[in-house]
Amino acid sequence: MNIGLYFGTFNPIHVGHLIIANHLAEHTDLDEVWIVVTPQNPLKQKKSLLADFHRLAMVKEAIDDNRKLKASDIEFKMPRPNYTIHTLTHLIEKYPSNNFALIMGEDNLRGLHRWFNYEQILEKHKIYVYPRVLTIQESEAENATKEAPNFSKHSNVILCDSAPLMKVSSSFIRKAIKEKKDVRYLLSEPVFRYVDDMKFYQ
Repeated sequence: MNIGLYFGTFNPIHVGHLIIANHLAEHTDLDEVWIVVTPQNPLKQKKSLLADFHRLAMVKEAIDDNRKLKASDIEFKMPRPNYTIHTLTHLIEKYPSNNFALIMGEDNLRGLHRWFNYEQILEKHKIYVYPRVLTIQESEAENATKEAPNFSKHSNVILCDSAPLMKVSSSFIRKAIKEKKDVRYLLSEPVFRYVDDMKFYQ
């Protein structure tokens, strides 16, 4: 099977994540998309980052009825700090009959040259890239850096231009909850209930 790996903290997982994951599962040659929850770095504690098991539970709640989307805690069990190339190597060893690809936003593709062993990732794995809106701060940061390599024409890079352009972010949702705004339409119903019942981000 062709498996797309969609990495993130998912703090919380929102409709934007789900729309992108489902679009790639339905409109590319990927058979499944695994939503890989990134564990909290013990050296970089953030008060706003929920415990690993809560973020994983919300992902499971969000995709429970979608047979093409799977929640993965594979990185929870790996030594830290961990690199994507190590996760890919581990998955290949564990599931040798599967082909693993990465899913990322175009901003991450522009920064791929800063990843550990990025050449090996590009050589051995397809990368499905979806469009992403940059914030003003992100755009300024990109303009301030030296010219990055352009990987968009690489034979293993697949630009998914038809994927919806999503502006919603987890940080916006956390801030809105703290300000007592209604975010029910930015989260799937099971995730909204989970966040509301647990009184997260308040």
